[in-house]
Parts: sequence; C-alpha cells; structure tokens
Amino acid sequence: MHDNDRTTASEMKFFLDFEQPIAELENKIEELRHISDSGGVNIADEVSKLQGKADRLLRSTYQSLSPWQKVLVARHPERPHYKDYVAALLTEYTPFAGDRAFADDKAIEGGIARFRGRSCVVIGHEKGSDTNDRVHHNFGMARPEGYRKAQRLMALADRFHLPILTFVDTPGAYPGIGAEERGQSEAIATCINACLQVRVPVISVIIGEGGSGGAIALATANHSVMLEHSIYSVISPEGCASILWRSVDKAQAAADALKLTAQDLQQLELIDEVVPEPIGGAHRDPAATIATLGDRIARTLDVLITLDGEALWQRRREKFLAMGKTGLK
Repeated sequence: MHDNDRTTASEMKFFLDFEQPIAELENKIEELRHISDSGGVNIADEVSKLQGKADRLLRSTYQSLSPWQKVLVARHPERPHYKDYVAALLTEYTPFAGDRAFADDKAIEGGIARFRGRSCVVIGHEKGSDTNDRVHHNFGMARPEGYRKAQRLMALADRFHLPILTFVDTPGAYPGIGAEERGQSEAIATCINACLQVRVPVISVIIGEGGSGGAIALATANHSVMLEHSIYSVISPEGCASILWRSVDKAQAAADALKLTAQDLQQLELIDEVVPEPIGGAHRDPAATIATLGDRIARTLDVLITLDGEALWQRRREKFLAMGKTGLK
C-alpha cells in the first residue's frame, strides 16, 4: 500500500494490495476514456467490456475475502468515519468536549443530536481523514479522558431518557505511559459498566475496526451491529502474532485464528446483525453504506424505544451473561 497504488484517474482511489488486478483494469478504462475524450475516438464498446470485466472481478474478489483481507478493508483510509455518519444521519448535532476532570480526548467524540427527528446521544471513535487529522485524533486510540467523556454522555442520556448510538472504529485504547498513569483500565471498565447500567436503548455499530477493550467500552449494547467488512477482536492480528509467534509476519495466521470477521461473530452469537456493504466495500460508496445503516438503526430503535428502562437493562445484562456459555457443567 504505497502512493503508486493509486489510479491515474482524475478522481484518485486508494487500492489495497489484493486489489491490484482491479486497479489495473480501472486504470486502463480511465486511459481509454481519456483517449476518447481528447481525440474524438469512439471506443465505448471496448470500455464497456473492460468495465464489465472489472465489475465481475470486484464482485468475485469481495465475495471471497480472507480474514486478513477483511482486516485491510476495515482499515481502508477512505472508509467513512464517525464524522461522516454524523453529517449524513444526524441533525442539530451539538458536540460535547472534555471529561470535566483532565482534558478533551479527540479520539472519542460525541454529543446530542436528532436522528430522524428523535433526540439521542451519539458517541464514537474518530480516526481522522488525513495525516494531520489522524494525529489530531490519535488514530482513534482513546486515552482515559475519552472514555470518561463517553461516561459523561451516557449519564446525560440516562438522565433525560435519550437513546444512545455508538460508532466504533479503533485499533484499541491508547497504550501510552500517560494513559496508564491516569487509569486507562479503570476508565474502560467503568465505561463498560456505564453501558450496562443505563436504562435507555443502546445501539452500537462497528464501522471499521473494533479493537479490544477500547471498542467494548462503547459496544456493550442492546443491539450490536457490524458492517459486512468490519472486524472485532480481543487484540489486533499484529499484536496476537507478536505474542504467540514473536513475529508480526504471522499476522495473517492470527487473523484466521481470531475469528474477527462480522460473519464469524454473528455465527458465534456475539453480535446481533451484519449490515451489507456495497460491492467493493463501504469506501466505494459511502453514501449508500450510510443510508443502509441508517435504515437498520431506525428499524431497531423503533423496537427498543417501546421497552421500559428495566426491560432494556435486563435484556442487555442477560445478553452479555449468556456469552461464552458452553452448556458444560
């Protein structure tokens, strides 16, 4: 994945390593279109044939992605981020800043808004869209103050009976010394507890990476959703490989073993729903992805909103207590 992995088209695209055959076809299509536009040559039939071939290759490639390839898609820099979902799905968004104790963590953002006319609280990880923005948001890796800001928003939602929507996209919580000194593990644990204790609907969506406790802190929900090519795991494949094999070169094997894909997790009954992405991934058509997800959230919220606080709390508690049970005595 380098700068030369991009098309020559006017609308530049970023291609992953396994997408190179698709990239070559799309580059050829753009070259032919440029020749036709500049020289008056009609090569529509050739372009149409190549486009059909590219579409078939894209479809077949994305229908048989390996777990490691799904990791790469989940990390794609052009995938829609938290701020894209907020802009497209919410109105009257008012962001909150700070944890009222130490600082404002830009890796986790949130506030109050309206979702299709209904007041709600929204919280999510933001990775950033370019180099400077990613540094500003610490690549979506939150420090303790980020999780304490999330707790503050959850308490607000509980007090005013507002449903909570969370968008998870993080490699994991920030592992720096300062974060540990300020109580990273305690902040994550109490954030998970806050998710469990609120008496309002909680809907969580894994939109990209769901990494370790940093993800679970926002994903302990009544209804847990994953986009088709997102991932969710106790540790990153690279971290797992470093521990088990002492080498990140084994990351692909780790990805296979971790059962981190949306399809694996739904089969294991650890998530509730998988939302399909456009052919080629969410980054190929962000608007369609966000619209589909919005419809799924609305449908689920219509059901959850009819339950009282005690029922919501009890169902959420029973859901997570049931995870991992094998039936053995």
